[in-house]
Amino acid sequence: MAVGAHLGAASISTDTGHSSVATDTLWALNQPEKKTDWGWRALHGSVELGKNMTEAFYKKSIKYSYYSGCSTGGRQGLREIQEFPGSFDGVLIGAPSWYVSIVNPFAAQLGIYNLPATAPHRIGFEKFAPMNAAVVKQCDALDGVTDGIVSSPELCTFDFGAIRCGNAGVDPAACLTDPQIETAKKIYSDYRSQRGEFWYPGLTLSSEDTWWILMGGFVEPSPFGTGYIRNFLYDDPTWQWPQYNDSVVYEALARDPGRPTAAKYDISPFRARGGKVVLYHGLSDALVATKGSQLYYNRTVAAMGNIDSWFRYFEIPGMQHCAGSSVGAPWNIAGAFQSTVMGRDQWSVPGYRDSNHDAMMGLIDWVEKGEPVDYIVATTWKSQYDYNSGVLRQRPICPYPKKAVYNGRGGIDHASSWKCG
Repeated sequence: MAVGAHLGAASISTDTGHSSVATDTLWALNQPEKKTDWGWRALHGSVELGKNMTEAFYKKSIKYSYYSGCSTGGRQGLREIQEFPGSFDGVLIGAPSWYVSIVNPFAAQLGIYNLPATAPHRIGFEKFAPMNAAVVKQCDALDGVTDGIVSSPELCTFDFGAIRCGNAGVDPAACLTDPQIETAKKIYSDYRSQRGEFWYPGLTLSSEDTWWILMGGFVEPSPFGTGYIRNFLYDDPTWQWPQYNDSVVYEALARDPGRPTAAKYDISPFRARGGKVVLYHGLSDALVATKGSQLYYNRTVAAMGNIDSWFRYFEIPGMQHCAGSSVGAPWNIAGAFQSTVMGRDQWSVPGYRDSNHDAMMGLIDWVEKGEPVDYIVATTWKSQYDYNSGVLRQRPICPYPKKAVYNGRGGIDHASSWKCG
Protein backbone atom coordinates (compact mmCIF):
# COMPACT_ATOMS: atom_id res chain seq x y z
CA MET A 1 0.00 0.00 0.00
CA ALA A 2 3.00 2.34 0.45
CA VAL A 3 3.33 2.51 -3.34
CA GLY A 4 0.05 4.41 -3.65
CA ALA A 5 0.95 6.88 -0.92
CA HIS A 6 4.26 7.74 -2.60
CA LEU A 7 2.43 8.27 -5.90
CA GLY A 8 -0.05 10.67 -4.27
CA ALA A 9 -2.93 8.25 -3.93
CA ALA A 10 -5.02 6.98 -1.07
CA SER A 11 -4.61 3.20 -0.92
CA ILE A 12 -6.68 0.27 0.26
CA SER A 13 -6.08 -3.46 0.47
CA THR A 14 -8.27 -6.35 1.61
CA ASP A 15 -7.90 -9.80 3.16
CA THR A 16 -10.95 -10.84 1.06
CA GLY A 17 -12.77 -11.98 4.18
CA HIS A 18 -10.39 -14.50 5.74
CA SER A 19 -6.95 -14.82 7.32
CA SER A 20 -4.69 -17.68 6.25
CA VAL A 21 -1.48 -18.59 4.49
CA ALA A 22 -1.71 -18.97 0.72
CA THR A 23 -1.90 -22.77 0.76
CA ASP A 24 -4.60 -23.00 3.47
CA THR A 25 -8.15 -23.11 2.09
CA LEU A 26 -9.92 -24.74 5.04
CA TRP A 27 -11.70 -21.44 5.64
CA ALA A 28 -13.69 -22.11 2.45
CA LEU A 29 -15.03 -25.52 3.49
CA ASN A 30 -18.84 -25.35 3.48
CA GLN A 31 -18.65 -21.54 3.44
CA PRO A 32 -20.32 -20.34 0.21
CA GLU A 33 -20.39 -16.69 1.32
CA LYS A 34 -16.66 -16.69 2.10
CA LYS A 35 -16.01 -18.24 -1.30
CA THR A 36 -17.92 -15.41 -2.92
CA ASP A 37 -16.02 -12.84 -0.85
CA TRP A 38 -12.74 -14.35 -2.04
CA GLY A 39 -13.98 -14.73 -5.60
CA TRP A 40 -14.96 -11.10 -6.20
CA ARG A 41 -17.24 -9.48 -3.62
CA ALA A 42 -14.68 -8.43 -1.01
CA LEU A 43 -12.50 -6.72 -3.59
CA HIS A 44 -15.37 -4.85 -5.19
CA GLY A 45 -16.77 -3.85 -1.80
CA SER A 46 -13.33 -2.60 -0.79
CA VAL A 47 -13.08 -0.50 -3.95
CA GLU A 48 -16.43 1.13 -3.25
CA LEU A 49 -15.65 1.65 0.44
CA GLY A 50 -12.19 3.03 -0.30
CA LYS A 51 -13.56 5.55 -2.77
CA ASN A 52 -16.30 6.68 -0.40
CA MET A 53 -13.86 7.11 2.48
CA THR A 54 -11.35 8.98 0.31
CA GLU A 55 -13.89 11.42 -1.08
CA ALA A 56 -15.38 12.00 2.38
CA PHE A 57 -11.96 12.71 3.90
CA TYR A 58 -10.67 15.01 1.17
CA LYS A 59 -14.08 16.52 0.36
CA LYS A 60 -13.47 16.32 -3.37
CA SER A 61 -14.07 13.88 -6.21
CA ILE A 62 -11.45 11.26 -7.09
CA LYS A 63 -9.61 12.07 -10.31
CA TYR A 64 -8.16 8.66 -11.14
CA SER A 65 -8.17 5.15 -9.67
CA TYR A 66 -5.59 2.39 -10.20
CA TYR A 67 -5.06 -1.23 -9.31
CA SER A 68 -1.98 -3.44 -8.90
CA GLY A 69 -1.96 -7.16 -8.16
CA CYS A 70 -0.14 -10.36 -9.09
CA SER A 71 -1.19 -14.03 -9.22
CA THR A 72 -4.57 -14.22 -7.44
CA GLY A 73 -4.20 -10.45 -7.22
CA GLY A 74 -3.87 -10.32 -11.00
CA ARG A 75 -7.00 -12.41 -11.36
CA GLN A 76 -8.88 -10.11 -8.99
CA GLY A 77 -7.99 -7.06 -11.07
CA LEU A 78 -9.15 -8.66 -14.31
CA ARG A 79 -12.33 -9.87 -12.65
CA GLU A 80 -13.08 -6.37 -11.38
CA ILE A 81 -12.74 -4.56 -14.72
CA GLN A 82 -14.74 -7.28 -16.48
CA GLU A 83 -17.72 -6.90 -14.13
CA PHE A 84 -17.31 -3.33 -12.88
CA PRO A 85 -15.64 -1.26 -15.61
CA GLY A 86 -16.00 1.96 -13.65
CA SER A 87 -13.80 0.83 -10.77
CA PHE A 88 -10.41 1.75 -12.24
CA ASP A 89 -8.85 3.94 -14.89
CA GLY A 90 -5.76 1.74 -15.14
CA VAL A 91 -4.83 -1.74 -13.94
CA LEU A 92 -1.41 -3.36 -13.54
CA ILE A 93 -2.00 -7.10 -13.78
CA GLY A 94 0.74 -9.65 -13.05
CA ALA A 95 0.72 -13.42 -13.76
CA PRO A 96 -3.06 -13.72 -13.29
CA SER A 97 -4.57 -17.07 -12.32
CA TRP A 98 -7.66 -15.90 -14.20
CA TYR A 99 -9.13 -19.27 -15.21
CA VAL A 100 -9.62 -20.59 -11.65
CA SER A 101 -11.93 -23.45 -12.62
CA ILE A 102 -9.13 -24.92 -14.76
CA VAL A 103 -5.92 -23.47 -13.28
CA ASN A 104 -6.46 -24.99 -9.83
CA PRO A 105 -7.43 -28.47 -11.05
CA PHE A 106 -4.45 -28.27 -13.42
CA ALA A 107 -2.22 -27.58 -10.40
CA ALA A 108 -3.42 -30.91 -9.01
CA GLN A 109 -2.91 -32.66 -12.35
CA LEU A 110 0.67 -31.39 -12.65
CA GLY A 111 1.44 -32.82 -9.22
CA ILE A 112 -0.20 -36.13 -10.13
CA TYR A 113 2.06 -36.42 -13.18
CA ASN A 114 4.97 -36.70 -10.73
CA LEU A 115 3.37 -39.11 -8.26
CA PRO A 116 3.53 -41.47 -6.51
CA ALA A 117 6.90 -40.67 -5.00
CA THR A 118 8.17 -44.24 -5.51
CA ALA A 119 7.18 -44.46 -9.18
CA PRO A 120 9.91 -44.84 -11.82
CA HIS A 121 8.48 -41.90 -13.76
CA ARG A 122 8.90 -39.46 -10.86
CA ILE A 123 11.42 -36.65 -11.39
CA GLY A 124 13.17 -35.91 -8.10
CA PHE A 125 13.92 -32.42 -6.74
CA GLU A 126 17.59 -32.84 -7.51
CA LYS A 127 16.85 -33.09 -11.26
CA PHE A 128 15.05 -29.76 -11.69
CA ALA A 129 18.12 -27.50 -11.65
CA PRO A 130 20.09 -29.68 -14.11
CA MET A 131 17.03 -29.75 -16.37
CA ASN A 132 16.91 -25.97 -16.29
CA ALA A 133 20.61 -25.77 -17.11
CA ALA A 134 20.12 -28.10 -20.08
CA VAL A 135 17.19 -26.04 -21.35
CA VAL A 136 19.20 -22.82 -21.07
CA LYS A 137 22.09 -24.45 -22.94
CA GLN A 138 19.83 -25.46 -25.83
CA CYS A 139 17.38 -22.55 -25.94
CA ASP A 140 19.36 -19.49 -24.84
CA ALA A 141 20.91 -18.40 -28.13
CA LEU A 142 17.72 -18.65 -30.20
CA ASP A 143 16.99 -14.96 -29.57
CA GLY A 144 20.35 -14.07 -31.12
CA VAL A 145 22.30 -13.47 -27.89
CA THR A 146 23.96 -15.97 -25.55
CA ASP A 147 23.34 -14.47 -22.13
CA GLY A 148 22.07 -17.33 -19.96
CA ILE A 149 18.45 -16.18 -20.37
CA VAL A 150 15.82 -18.00 -22.41
CA SER A 151 13.94 -15.15 -24.08
CA SER A 152 12.17 -17.12 -26.84
CA PRO A 153 11.12 -20.51 -25.42
CA GLU A 154 8.54 -20.85 -28.19
CA LEU A 155 11.39 -21.16 -30.71
CA CYS A 156 13.03 -24.06 -28.88
CA THR A 157 12.43 -27.72 -29.64
CA PHE A 158 14.19 -29.32 -26.72
CA ASP A 159 16.28 -32.42 -27.47
CA PHE A 160 15.73 -34.73 -24.52
CA GLY A 161 18.54 -36.91 -25.81
CA ALA A 162 20.96 -34.44 -24.23
CA ILE A 163 19.78 -35.48 -20.75
CA ARG A 164 18.71 -39.09 -21.40
CA CYS A 165 20.37 -41.58 -19.06
CA GLY A 166 22.83 -43.84 -20.86
CA ASN A 167 23.52 -41.49 -23.74
CA ALA A 168 27.16 -40.63 -24.37
CA GLY A 169 28.44 -37.71 -22.34
CA VAL A 170 25.33 -37.40 -20.15
CA ASP A 171 25.97 -36.97 -16.42
CA PRO A 172 24.38 -39.96 -14.60
CA ALA A 173 23.62 -37.73 -11.60
CA ALA A 174 21.64 -35.26 -13.72
CA CYS A 175 20.06 -37.49 -16.34
CA LEU A 176 16.43 -38.51 -16.88
CA THR A 177 15.22 -42.02 -17.66
CA ASP A 178 12.71 -42.59 -20.44
CA PRO A 179 9.75 -42.70 -17.97
CA GLN A 180 10.94 -39.43 -16.41
CA ILE A 181 11.24 -37.84 -19.84
CA GLU A 182 7.63 -38.77 -20.53
CA THR A 183 6.65 -37.01 -17.30
CA ALA A 184 8.50 -33.88 -18.39
CA LYS A 185 6.78 -33.93 -21.77
CA LYS A 186 3.39 -34.02 -20.05
CA ILE A 187 4.31 -31.00 -17.92
CA TYR A 188 5.27 -28.97 -21.00
CA SER A 189 2.22 -30.11 -22.97
CA ASP A 190 -1.19 -28.47 -23.18
CA TYR A 191 -3.71 -29.77 -20.67
CA ARG A 192 -6.49 -31.57 -22.54
CA SER A 193 -9.43 -33.72 -21.59
CA GLN A 194 -9.46 -37.41 -22.38
CA ARG A 195 -11.65 -36.47 -25.36
CA GLY A 196 -9.00 -34.08 -26.63
CA GLU A 197 -10.59 -30.77 -25.62
CA PHE A 198 -8.05 -28.02 -25.00
CA TRP A 199 -8.24 -26.72 -21.45
CA TYR A 200 -5.03 -24.85 -20.61
CA PRO A 201 -1.44 -24.52 -21.85
CA GLY A 202 1.43 -26.32 -20.17
CA LEU A 203 4.53 -24.83 -18.58
CA THR A 204 7.24 -23.14 -20.63
CA LEU A 205 10.77 -24.31 -21.22
CA SER A 206 12.98 -22.49 -18.65
CA SER A 207 10.47 -22.83 -15.78
CA GLU A 208 12.13 -25.97 -14.34
CA ASP A 209 13.91 -24.34 -11.38
CA THR A 210 10.59 -23.87 -9.58
CA TRP A 211 8.83 -27.06 -10.67
CA TRP A 212 9.08 -28.11 -7.03
CA ILE A 213 6.15 -25.82 -6.21
CA LEU A 214 3.59 -27.99 -8.02
CA MET A 215 5.56 -31.15 -8.79
CA GLY A 216 7.41 -31.59 -5.50
CA GLY A 217 4.80 -33.31 -3.34
CA PHE A 218 5.83 -36.64 -1.82
CA VAL A 219 2.39 -37.63 -0.51
CA GLU A 220 -0.03 -35.66 -2.67
CA PRO A 221 -0.12 -32.75 -5.14
CA SER A 222 0.22 -29.12 -4.11
CA PRO A 223 -2.56 -27.72 -1.90
CA PHE A 224 -3.12 -25.10 -4.60
CA GLY A 225 -4.85 -27.94 -6.43
CA THR A 226 -6.08 -30.36 -3.76
CA GLY A 227 -7.25 -27.58 -1.43
CA TYR A 228 -9.37 -26.06 -4.16
CA ILE A 229 -10.93 -29.42 -5.03
CA ARG A 230 -11.64 -30.40 -1.42
CA ASN A 231 -12.66 -27.10 0.12
CA PHE A 232 -14.03 -25.05 -2.77
CA LEU A 233 -15.40 -27.49 -5.30
CA TYR A 234 -16.63 -30.57 -3.41
CA ASP A 235 -16.76 -29.36 0.22
CA ASP A 236 -15.32 -32.77 1.01
CA PRO A 237 -12.11 -32.90 3.10
CA THR A 238 -11.89 -36.66 2.54
CA TRP A 239 -11.32 -36.36 -1.22
CA GLN A 240 -8.01 -37.92 -2.26
CA TRP A 241 -5.89 -37.26 -5.31
CA PRO A 242 -6.11 -40.79 -6.82
CA GLN A 243 -9.79 -39.96 -7.45
CA TYR A 244 -8.82 -37.20 -9.87
CA ASN A 245 -10.24 -37.39 -13.40
CA ASP A 246 -11.79 -35.11 -16.01
CA SER A 247 -15.01 -34.82 -14.00
CA VAL A 248 -13.19 -32.45 -11.62
CA VAL A 249 -12.70 -29.89 -14.38
CA TYR A 250 -16.17 -30.36 -15.84
CA GLU A 251 -17.75 -29.73 -12.45
CA ALA A 252 -15.47 -26.77 -11.73
CA LEU A 253 -16.40 -25.21 -15.08
CA ALA A 254 -20.09 -25.74 -14.39
CA ARG A 255 -20.07 -24.44 -10.82
CA ASP A 256 -17.13 -22.00 -10.53
CA PRO A 257 -17.66 -21.80 -6.75
CA GLY A 258 -17.44 -18.20 -5.54
CA ARG A 259 -17.39 -17.04 -9.19
CA PRO A 260 -13.70 -16.09 -9.18
CA THR A 261 -13.01 -17.00 -12.82
CA ALA A 262 -12.19 -13.93 -14.94
CA ALA A 263 -12.81 -15.40 -18.39
CA LYS A 264 -14.67 -12.53 -20.04
CA TYR A 265 -12.72 -11.45 -23.12
CA ASP A 266 -14.89 -8.66 -24.51
CA ILE A 267 -14.30 -5.87 -22.01
CA SER A 268 -15.59 -3.09 -24.23
CA PRO A 269 -17.20 -1.13 -21.35
CA PHE A 270 -13.79 -0.73 -19.69
CA ARG A 271 -12.20 0.34 -22.95
CA ALA A 272 -15.08 2.74 -23.69
CA ARG A 273 -14.44 4.74 -20.53
CA GLY A 274 -10.76 5.11 -21.42
CA GLY A 275 -9.41 2.29 -19.23
CA LYS A 276 -5.87 1.00 -19.74
CA VAL A 277 -4.39 -2.46 -18.99
CA VAL A 278 -0.73 -3.38 -18.50
CA LEU A 279 -0.45 -7.17 -18.17
CA TYR A 280 2.89 -8.85 -17.41
CA HIS A 281 4.10 -12.40 -16.80
CA GLY A 282 7.46 -14.05 -16.18
CA LEU A 283 8.55 -16.47 -18.91
CA SER A 284 9.98 -18.84 -16.25
CA ASP A 285 6.83 -19.06 -14.11
CA ALA A 286 6.10 -22.60 -12.89
CA LEU A 287 3.11 -21.80 -10.65
CA VAL A 288 0.80 -20.04 -13.12
CA ALA A 289 1.62 -21.01 -16.70
CA THR A 290 2.97 -18.06 -18.69
CA LYS A 291 1.10 -19.20 -21.76
CA GLY A 292 -2.12 -18.72 -19.80
CA SER A 293 -1.60 -14.95 -20.06
CA GLN A 294 -0.87 -15.34 -23.76
CA LEU A 295 -4.15 -17.23 -24.01
CA TYR A 296 -6.12 -14.47 -22.28
CA TYR A 297 -4.48 -11.76 -24.38
CA ASN A 298 -5.07 -13.62 -27.66
CA ARG A 299 -8.69 -14.38 -26.80
CA THR A 300 -9.23 -10.71 -25.99
CA VAL A 301 -7.78 -9.78 -29.39
CA ALA A 302 -10.06 -12.36 -31.03
CA ALA A 303 -13.07 -10.88 -29.24
CA MET A 304 -12.25 -7.20 -29.72
CA GLY A 305 -9.79 -6.80 -32.59
CA ASN A 306 -6.69 -4.62 -32.22
CA ILE A 307 -6.36 -3.69 -28.54
CA ASP A 308 -2.92 -2.06 -28.66
CA SER A 309 -4.28 1.42 -27.93
CA TRP A 310 -5.44 0.44 -24.43
CA PHE A 311 -4.18 -3.08 -23.53
CA ARG A 312 -0.55 -4.24 -23.64
CA TYR A 313 1.01 -7.49 -22.51
CA PHE A 314 4.66 -7.85 -21.46
CA GLU A 315 6.57 -11.13 -21.07
CA ILE A 316 9.61 -10.92 -18.79
CA PRO A 317 12.33 -13.43 -19.79
CA GLY A 318 13.79 -15.37 -16.87
CA MET A 319 11.34 -14.05 -14.28
CA GLN A 320 9.63 -16.63 -12.11
CA HIS A 321 6.25 -16.19 -10.40
CA CYS A 322 5.66 -12.45 -9.94
CA ALA A 323 9.30 -11.73 -8.98
CA GLY A 324 12.84 -13.09 -8.96
CA SER A 325 15.02 -15.06 -11.36
CA SER A 326 17.38 -18.01 -10.99
CA VAL A 327 19.46 -16.96 -14.02
CA GLY A 328 20.18 -13.31 -13.21
CA ALA A 329 17.55 -12.00 -15.60
CA PRO A 330 16.23 -8.45 -15.15
CA TRP A 331 12.78 -8.72 -13.52
CA ASN A 332 11.98 -5.73 -11.30
CA ILE A 333 9.46 -3.39 -12.93
CA ALA A 334 7.77 -2.33 -9.65
CA GLY A 335 5.01 -4.88 -10.10
CA ALA A 336 2.87 -5.92 -7.16
CA PHE A 337 5.07 -6.49 -4.06
CA GLN A 338 8.29 -6.35 -6.12
CA SER A 339 9.35 -3.20 -4.29
CA THR A 340 8.58 -4.79 -0.92
CA VAL A 341 10.92 -7.73 -1.50
CA MET A 342 13.70 -5.18 -2.00
CA GLY A 343 13.16 -3.80 1.51
CA ARG A 344 10.45 -2.35 3.70
CA ASP A 345 11.68 1.15 2.85
CA GLN A 346 11.14 0.67 -0.91
CA TRP A 347 8.13 1.57 -3.04
CA SER A 348 9.47 1.63 -6.60
CA VAL A 349 12.53 0.32 -8.48
CA PRO A 350 15.50 1.36 -6.29
CA GLY A 351 17.42 4.09 -8.06
CA TYR A 352 15.02 4.21 -11.01
CA ARG A 353 11.80 5.85 -9.87
CA ASP A 354 10.48 6.93 -13.26
CA SER A 355 7.90 5.87 -15.81
CA ASN A 356 10.46 4.05 -17.98
CA HIS A 357 11.38 1.63 -15.18
CA ASP A 358 8.31 1.61 -12.93
CA ALA A 359 5.31 -0.05 -14.61
CA MET A 360 2.74 1.69 -12.41
CA MET A 361 4.24 5.10 -13.11
CA GLY A 362 4.20 4.21 -16.82
CA LEU A 363 0.55 3.16 -16.55
CA ILE A 364 -0.32 6.45 -14.84
CA ASP A 365 1.34 8.43 -17.62
CA TRP A 366 -0.59 6.39 -20.19
CA VAL A 367 -3.91 7.14 -18.48
CA GLU A 368 -3.31 10.76 -17.53
CA LYS A 369 -0.98 12.03 -20.25
CA GLY A 370 -1.84 9.73 -23.17
CA GLU A 371 1.73 8.39 -23.33
CA PRO A 372 1.55 4.65 -24.16
CA VAL A 373 3.72 2.12 -22.38
CA ASP A 374 5.95 1.20 -25.33
CA TYR A 375 8.50 -0.60 -23.13
CA ILE A 376 9.45 -1.10 -19.49
CA VAL A 377 13.10 -1.34 -18.46
CA ALA A 378 13.50 -4.27 -16.07
CA THR A 379 16.32 -4.29 -13.52
CA THR A 380 18.16 -6.85 -11.41
CA TRP A 381 21.09 -6.55 -9.02
CA LYS A 382 24.23 -8.58 -8.37
CA SER A 383 22.45 -9.92 -5.30
CA GLN A 384 18.97 -9.78 -6.73
CA TYR A 385 17.14 -8.61 -3.59
CA ASP A 386 19.87 -6.24 -2.40
CA TYR A 387 20.01 -3.02 -4.41
CA ASN A 388 23.16 -1.98 -2.53
CA SER A 389 25.01 -4.79 -4.36
CA GLY A 390 24.92 -2.81 -7.60
CA VAL A 391 22.96 -3.26 -10.82
CA LEU A 392 23.74 -6.48 -12.67
CA ARG A 393 21.54 -6.08 -15.73
CA GLN A 394 18.83 -3.94 -17.27
CA ARG A 395 16.80 -4.67 -20.36
CA PRO A 396 13.68 -3.32 -22.04
CA ILE A 397 10.60 -5.52 -21.79
CA CYS A 398 8.50 -5.11 -24.90
CA PRO A 399 4.75 -5.33 -25.59
CA TYR A 400 3.80 -8.75 -26.97
CA PRO A 401 4.44 -9.99 -29.61
CA LYS A 402 7.51 -7.72 -29.84
CA LYS A 403 10.72 -8.72 -28.11
CA ALA A 404 13.90 -7.00 -27.01
CA VAL A 405 16.44 -7.22 -29.86
CA TYR A 406 20.16 -6.60 -29.34
CA ASN A 407 21.36 -3.77 -31.58
CA GLY A 408 24.87 -5.23 -31.86
CA ARG A 409 26.52 -2.36 -30.04
CA GLY A 410 27.37 -1.93 -26.39
CA GLY A 411 27.21 -4.34 -23.48
CA ILE A 412 24.34 -6.80 -23.44
CA ASP A 413 23.64 -5.96 -19.80
CA HIS A 414 22.76 -2.34 -20.66
CA ALA A 415 19.20 -1.43 -21.64
CA SER A 416 20.49 1.05 -24.22
CA SER A 417 21.93 -1.85 -26.24
CA TRP A 418 18.46 -3.21 -26.96
CA LYS A 419 15.35 -2.12 -28.82
CA CYS A 420 11.85 -3.52 -29.24
CA GLY A 421 11.39 -5.32 -32.55
